[in-house]
Amino acid sequence: MNTEKLAKLQNQVRIGGKGTPRRKVKKVTKSSAGGDDRKLQASLQKLGVQPLGGIEEVNMFKDNGKVIHFAAPRVQAAVNANTFAIHGRAVEKELTELVPNILNQLGPDSLASLRKLAEAYTAAQGGAGAGAEDDDEIPDLVESFDKAEVEEKKEEKKASA
Repeated sequence: MNTEKLAKLQNQVRIGGKGTPRRKVKKVTKSSAGGDDRKLQASLQKLGVQPLGGIEEVNMFKDNGKVIHFAAPRVQAAVNANTFAIHGRAVEKELTELVPNILNQLGPDSLASLRKLAEAYTAAQGGAGAGAEDDDEIPDLVESFDKAEVEEKKEEKKASA
């Protein structure tokens, strides 16, 4: 037998038994995302979750100072099982990006980390802007406003006379 022909035949795969044509096998990968989502929805239904309406945003605070932010999420809750499911697009942001809007959401741990962040920011600003501080000083008040007002009235009287 010819070795080249033999090598070519060995590379081909026979799917069926004797007498079936040789065909190459197409490997099909199944996407498990659809199956996982169905399993998750089935387990949530077993818990008896109910949708919660009127929730505009969800923020989850991490230990490293970052926040997982969901804008307009779909929230479901099973209060008896103490389970909440949040569906939506999550974005990881810095705490400083969300500070003005989330002050009422912060707990004691997050407030402590915010305080540390503010101290670090002021220290960085203090070290960098120490030379520029002298230019922004407010000058001391030399005269009182009452004396200046009296002098203006005297000048007006002299000008009118």
